[in-house]
Amino acid sequence: MNGLIRWGKFNLVGAMGMAVQLAALAGLNRLAPGHTLLATAAAVEITLMHNFAWHLRYTWRDRRNDSTRLAQCARFHLSNGLVSMLGNLVVMRVLVQEARLPLLASNLIAILCCSLVNFCLGENWTFAASPEEALG
Repeated sequence: MNGLIRWGKFNLVGAMGMAVQLAALAGLNRLAPGHTLLATAAAVEITLMHNFAWHLRYTWRDRRNDSTRLAQCARFHLSNGLVSMLGNLVVMRVLVQEARLPLLASNLIAILCCSLVNFCLGENWTFAASPEEALG
């Protein structure tokens, strides 16, 4: 698949994931006000599972190699999950607690900061083409 088309698909899933994450964060913040970082971590995990399912079935559906879904999910959490979790928590801490920016605006900035790194990790490791797919 053309890299530009895959980037577009990745961003479509990302836009849906962003809506999921912002809604989850808003809801969790209402349930437990003042626990910004805990709510952010939970919202990121919800979004990771959402995005993994969509990337598996849509963005990288042509990459059906011998890896089990569990192995791909583990790689997704080790790559995109780690970048998203650490990136979101660091950026949220700085923007919300230090700069006093609004919660959801800060989270939107954090999501955008992590996006390009996550695409590269998905393309080159989590959903990497098998050697046969790469050649043909």
